[in-house]
Amino acid sequence: MDFASLCLHGGYEPKNGEAGALPIYPSTTFKYDSTDDVAKLFDLQASGFFYSRLANPTVDFVEKKLAALEGGVGAICTSSGHAACFLSVMSLCKAGDHVVACSNLYGGTINLLSVTLKRFGIEVTFVDQRQSNEELSQYFKPNTKAVFGETIANPSTAVLDVERIAKLAHDHGVPLIVDNTFATPYLCRPIEWGADIVVHSTTKYLDGHALGVGGCVIDSGKFDWAAHADKFPEFVEPDESYHGCVYSKAFGNAAYIVKARVQLIRDLGCLQSPQNAFYLNLGLETLPLRMEQHSKNAAQVAKFLAGHDKVTEISYPGLEGSANHELAQKYLQKGCSGVMTFVLKGGREAGVRFIDSLKLIRLEVHVADIKSCVLHPASSSHRQLNDEQLKAAGVDAGTVRISVGLENVEDIIADLKQALEQA
Repeated sequence: MDFASLCLHGGYEPKNGEAGALPIYPSTTFKYDSTDDVAKLFDLQASGFFYSRLANPTVDFVEKKLAALEGGVGAICTSSGHAACFLSVMSLCKAGDHVVACSNLYGGTINLLSVTLKRFGIEVTFVDQRQSNEELSQYFKPNTKAVFGETIANPSTAVLDVERIAKLAHDHGVPLIVDNTFATPYLCRPIEWGADIVVHSTTKYLDGHALGVGGCVIDSGKFDWAAHADKFPEFVEPDESYHGCVYSKAFGNAAYIVKARVQLIRDLGCLQSPQNAFYLNLGLETLPLRMEQHSKNAAQVAKFLAGHDKVTEISYPGLEGSANHELAQKYLQKGCSGVMTFVLKGGREAGVRFIDSLKLIRLEVHVADIKSCVLHPASSSHRQLNDEQLKAAGVDAGTVRISVGLENVEDIIADLKQALEQA
């Protein structure tokens, strides 16, 4: 099916007489007729549901839809976007391992990688993704297990050269993990450009209505774990917690996503709730319409801001002359989403006056919603970063992040105009 049709019909296919809308299964447990049936589930010899900490029918339907939309072989819906990022890395790494990550990341992700993973004994090296392959290659080590980046960086809107970075990762025998939250699979499908694992904060555009917190991990099924058995022995050697199951043999190209579920979802219990999966599915059904309009509105807002004498700098890849415009033309041909950043004359103080003067656009610790919202990253989402980290992430002390919603674009611009006069 076409992408728009998949958004409506993917994952859930009601049988004769069943509900037309995705059902919510608010059950922790499921009944079986024999101990043999349950034993097969625990031995990974049969698929099914026995406890909603690991899998749930409502969540499963949405996972199938997400995998189809991104072009993967399987997906896991998690309790948050952070849980998805954590799961994607921890499925590959153990104490003593190393990850190469782009420095242009969401502040919370930088904290996760640099602080929390360090407590697990995992080292992360942050790099400038604009460097050449030769320069980037020096950061790889024998114990490097993955490369991590964002399709459209939050909040700098830097665009990742997915194809180039994927080839670099593969040349060093490791997978590329891409956070595709801002682009969504409607604007960009990183797997088609070589990414191996895709993660999302589904709280953002995929949900789109600020109803439910969630995340997801999607497996491309394309990374050959057996070919890199020296780096990833846990995929090709028996797992004693499942009676010696060898994931690469038992599950083929779905080895990564199955292992992530039966090991980490099993032990961490960070599966998405059925209710939030239901909300997510409602958002997915209108994803193409919303992303198209978000991008159209944002393109007009970006032009307005770029021409305003109180704006000293604006970052939106859809603007001609943007440092990321060339990459956007390659990877984001349908649009560049609704998020952009800009810097006002007068720095932090001017930014505060501007934000406090807005009437329609909301000040929220959120982004990628149907309603326009604004945030000052340096004092909120990136507050824990030092000046050096802020600079590496593309954030100035006076940077304002705006997420352009689906209101009439003239109303959005009118609100920006009157607030800029106060700044």
